[in-house]
Amino acid sequence: MKKNQKDRTVRGGLPIWGWGMVALGVVLVMVAAIFATVQRGQPMRTPLPSATPTLVPPPAVVEAGQVWVSPIDGAEMVGVPAGEFTMGNDEGHSYEQPAHTVYLDAFYVDKYEVTNAQYRKCVEAGVCAWPFDTTYYENADYNQHPVVYVGWRWAKGYCEWVGKRLPTEAEWEKAARGTDGRTYPWGEGIDCDHAQYKECGGQTVPVGSKSKGASPYGALDMAGNVWEWVSDRYQEDTYQTAPDRNPQGPKKGTGQVMRGGSWSEAAVNVRCAYRSWYMPDARYFNLGFRCVRGSP
Repeated sequence: MKKNQKDRTVRGGLPIWGWGMVALGVVLVMVAAIFATVQRGQPMRTPLPSATPTLVPPPAVVEAGQVWVSPIDGAEMVGVPAGEFTMGNDEGHSYEQPAHTVYLDAFYVDKYEVTNAQYRKCVEAGVCAWPFDTTYYENADYNQHPVVYVGWRWAKGYCEWVGKRLPTEAEWEKAARGTDGRTYPWGEGIDCDHAQYKECGGQTVPVGSKSKGASPYGALDMAGNVWEWVSDRYQEDTYQTAPDRNPQGPKKGTGQVMRGGSWSEAAVNVRCAYRSWYMPDARYFNLGFRCVRGSP
């Protein structure tokens, strides 16, 4: 009996079946941890696949509003030609001043804000985190509404996954207002035919619903609907020292800049020159994004 008992044990004194139970327990703990991570809206540690080497490059931007369709997410993009524009507003808040001339290379910008349907593909690929709140995200009736409850890092990750990037603050403002320093993307004055803001009802609308609100390049919803993350960090006085050619934003800042206002903001806060910011981990009901891609 003693010999048979010894044969059924391994180093450490546990029976062989006991070590099997330990191994099974470890596996179950790992599975539970992964499930809990996904449920909390945090990404699994899956490397971002690099789409850039296999992408067909967009044509050089020749005309304002020139259309190119991104081959990965199917997003329609509109061209913004190289050149100067007026950034900022001398009559606005101190952090909008001074109005100054900035030169930007040509780029393409998403015509619409990234939708729930588009963002879902990134989540299903194991790259993007689930939105913090999935009330709209999981409802098919909201597939064409802008995705919300997404932090800056995951907006950036989505754009990189589709071979693009978040716009700089300067790129966003030029795409919104053109070169003539207008107040809103369409010009002056605002109503609910042009934008989804506080006076127009208490939620987002499908992207592109406000067709009268197009920018000079054809981009829509750049005033209202949802705030949009950009790549720059926020400093109140950054316009005092920013370079006048392809500015990338300050190296340090309070948080990440967001632009465009949202459905919950007053008209004054959806102006093209208006600036605001959140901490990069912020995930709110009125905060989304769109992407850009540089011309060769």
